[in-house]
Amino acid sequence: MLDESMPPESFRFETRIRFIDTDASGRIHYTAMFRYFESAEIEWMRSRGIIYGGGEFTFPRVHVECDFNLALRHDDPIAIEVFLTKLGRSSARLEFRTWKDGEVAATGAVVIVCMSRATQRAIPIPDELRKKLQPAVAASTI
Repeated sequence: MLDESMPPESFRFETRIRFIDTDASGRIHYTAMFRYFESAEIEWMRSRGIIYGGGEFTFPRVHVECDFNLALRHDDPIAIEVFLTKLGRSSARLEFRTWKDGEVAATGAVVIVCMSRATQRAIPIPDELRKKLQPAVAASTI
């Protein structure tokens, strides 16, 4: 499923569109694309040595967006590229490009905020995490 038109240095998450994620028209339901983005995000984080879950902080989404350029249907193979385009004091912006058959089928973004589990308020991104994320900002070209 690897698409040769995608830059070789970008992170890719490959999967297929599941039937349960389609609507009556046979296309992906618009909300389902965010689950695919999140799956790609989790694997991108894992590739950087960051595992979600537990701990003193969490990363709720405070902004999401998605644009569709092509129809995505059940069993279509897709590859999602992940880019860290902004790393702020307590937030980060991840952008996504979904490829199907050599074309960009969807693009999107999420903004996540580092939040204390105890206080439920934004906190600065911990230094150990920032060190793992910072190199990705410079490497992201979308």
